[in-house]
Amino acid sequence: MEFLSTADFWIGLMKIVWINIILSGDNAVVIALAARSLPAQQQKKAIMFGSGAAVFLRIVLTVVAAKLLELSFLQVIGGCLLLWIGYQLLTGGEEEEGQAKGKGSMAAAIRTILIADLVMSLDNVIAVAATAQGNMVLLILGLAISIPLVIFGSTLMIKLMDRFPVIITLGAALIGWVGGETIVNDNLLHGVAMAHPWLHYVAAAAGAVLVVAVGKWMQARQVKPLA
Repeated sequence: MEFLSTADFWIGLMKIVWINIILSGDNAVVIALAARSLPAQQQKKAIMFGSGAAVFLRIVLTVVAAKLLELSFLQVIGGCLLLWIGYQLLTGGEEEEGQAKGKGSMAAAIRTILIADLVMSLDNVIAVAATAQGNMVLLILGLAISIPLVIFGSTLMIKLMDRFPVIITLGAALIGWVGGETIVNDNLLHGVAMAHPWLHYVAAAAGAVLVVAVGKWMQARQVKPLA
């Protein structure tokens, strides 16, 4: 336990916590969107279970992330999953707003949180792992401390979504943006992305627009005219 008295340990811990504060914004949005359709008494449980499981998953993922990122098509598949999740959360979040509230499944919400976090964490954990420099105690402590940050952010987002429904659309657009980024970051497209840096932003913007456009179009189709 001598490492606890070293300055390098505490500096590294502060770096990891700060990285997680920066990277937890999109995770908090996903958790809030997934949990907001649950009954009020189940929202806190979904947020806690989802956040805890997501952080644990991120710890495990850190060990193999570098190798996973070398696989072609993995981030393309992951990005497409995020686009689908963004679409599902958008249509599920605003569709029949008054009636759908409180009828969601906690298991489905947690599953959505885990899948989204798994995809969104693939490249994020590289930064955390690099900061930890192989110190698993430092890594686990830093990520564990990030749990309340994600929980607080998710709880705040749910309250804001209830008060300002437009945030649901913005949240879905954010997930679409990350989905587009994930696709273009795939190892298969690395050469093209390096040759055309603007492609990164075009793909991200296209992902956001696609999720919102398709989601709104499907909502419009589902609206039945009054007799």
